[in-house]
Amino acid sequence: MNYSLRQLKVFITVARAKSFSRAGEMIGLSQSAVSHSVKELEHQTGVKLLDRTTREVVLTEAGQQLAIRLERLLDELNSTLREAGRVGQQLAGTVRVAASQTISAHLIPQCIAASNQRYPEIDFVLHDRPQRWVLESIRQGEVDFGIVIDPGAVGDLQCQPILSEPFFVLCRDDHPFAGLESVEWQALQGTRMVLQDYASGSRPLIDAALAHHAIEANIVQEIGHPATLFPMVEAGIGISILPALALPLPQGSQLMVKRLTPAVDRQLMLARRKNRSLSTAAQALWDVVGQQAQALTAARAHDPLYQT
Repeated sequence: MNYSLRQLKVFITVARAKSFSRAGEMIGLSQSAVSHSVKELEHQTGVKLLDRTTREVVLTEAGQQLAIRLERLLDELNSTLREAGRVGQQLAGTVRVAASQTISAHLIPQCIAASNQRYPEIDFVLHDRPQRWVLESIRQGEVDFGIVIDPGAVGDLQCQPILSEPFFVLCRDDHPFAGLESVEWQALQGTRMVLQDYASGSRPLIDAALAHHAIEANIVQEIGHPATLFPMVEAGIGISILPALALPLPQGSQLMVKRLTPAVDRQLMLARRKNRSLSTAAQALWDVVGQQAQALTAARAHDPLYQT
């Protein structure tokens, strides 16, 4: 049957008011529109629902049975819709967020702390994985959203830039680079390097910068976890290139970082599935992450390491 919710509501109103004119006044329709709606419903059900007289409208037996059942169903529907509205507006529940290891270690802790203080009823659940897994988990709906390094042209994701940060050279304090204010990309020619592997979202950006400056990379080790870069470089295996978010350096280490010139930045982005709405709780945490990234940018503005 091709009936509408509007027709059912009109019929129930007429059944209660026992008048087309009074029903029209109650729901904001003309008497003729109310009468037409009821006639359409009778046509679609194939039974007469109302007996019309000059003085009143009387329900037929079929109309009485339908009115009784419809009242229960419509009440239940209204309750269901109200409950859905409450759930959708709740700043409570579990929100799952995915991010790569460096982002998880050096940005997300502040985000979780701010979330816990502002929204104590929201559980911020972190999925700490390589970028490729992060992107796939967003696409599969396993997490509400993720924080990623600019993934390039992706038509199935909605991305919002939140942080731009430079790459640095990581070296020992006895390396020739240690005495320089900054290091030119050309100086990396032939230098032994330890880099993260291609599970990292930064690696394609580093490769592109090396290629742009016609540097033949002498990569002696490729590692998976960013924290492994520090002991590798400190052991003298090679220098490295790392993003600002990998800082600070381990306490007591013999390591230093130097700006690379010309500067090459990476963009961090919030990412979620395109054309999919976030819950109120997820949107709140999305905003928290963006605000924490802004705070970090403001703090770096006064650090000489970030001055070009």
